[in-house]
Amino acid sequence: MSAPDRYAVIGHPVAHSRSPFIHERFAQQSGQNIQYTRIDATPAQFAAAVAEFFRDGGRGLNVTVPHKQEAARLAQELTPRARRAGAVNTLMLRDDGGLLGDNTDGAGLARDLLNNHHIRIAGRRVLLLGAGGAVRGVLAPLLGLKPAQLIIANRTVEKAQELARDFSDLGKLQGCGYAELGSTPYDIVINGTAASLAGELPPLPPTIVERTSFCYDMAYGRDDTPFVRWAHERGVARAVMGLGMLVEQAAESFHLWRGIRPDTASVLSALTAKLREG
Repeated sequence: MSAPDRYAVIGHPVAHSRSPFIHERFAQQSGQNIQYTRIDATPAQFAAAVAEFFRDGGRGLNVTVPHKQEAARLAQELTPRARRAGAVNTLMLRDDGGLLGDNTDGAGLARDLLNNHHIRIAGRRVLLLGAGGAVRGVLAPLLGLKPAQLIIANRTVEKAQELARDFSDLGKLQGCGYAELGSTPYDIVINGTAASLAGELPPLPPTIVERTSFCYDMAYGRDDTPFVRWAHERGVARAVMGLGMLVEQAAESFHLWRGIRPDTASVLSALTAKLREG
């Protein structure tokens, strides 16, 4: 048998990533001969680590926190959705040796919300927390689902307002700080900050949710994230982590790399069981 094609996820930190588990199962179900590993690289190491990986025969990278915007700068070509986001979570080696950058986060989030959780976005008030690369990647697909209103809240108000301006042609949205969120509960609250990875929580007013709100953390862990716990403590009936988004965006990356769209339901089920085991 020929040597497997090499892929990896690169981030900092990255030891917690379940991407190898997911892609190994995609490969098994589709008969693809691949090897998938993790690469921990600080921002200062990122460009050199990417160059070394592809120089040594790597075929594709998933890019996670905090490198998504830098990855967009490294790529020689961007897909339309990556160009719009200004952030890249998937890199692929082109035939000419250049790098193609894509962003599958938004498609992954939309599929998880619509297909796995059966959440309707159209006509509803949506609050998106954070203004980094993860949020940039999901804004256009979320706005494409026609919410009545989309608010971006961030610690640094200027970053939220800048994002709102950048995407204002796609729908009704505005940027603000957490203290300006008011007292009217939102229908859907999505945490796109990296706070959960550090076991922390943005300074959220308790009035932004009610029992019927749907709360979604783009991060995930073996146990509920601080944001999910916060939502449950305030009586929210449905608060979930982004395991489905992780699997769905990975399937988009796998399709880009291998030309095959894997089944996600079975892999999401296996991943959920794996996390419960610890």
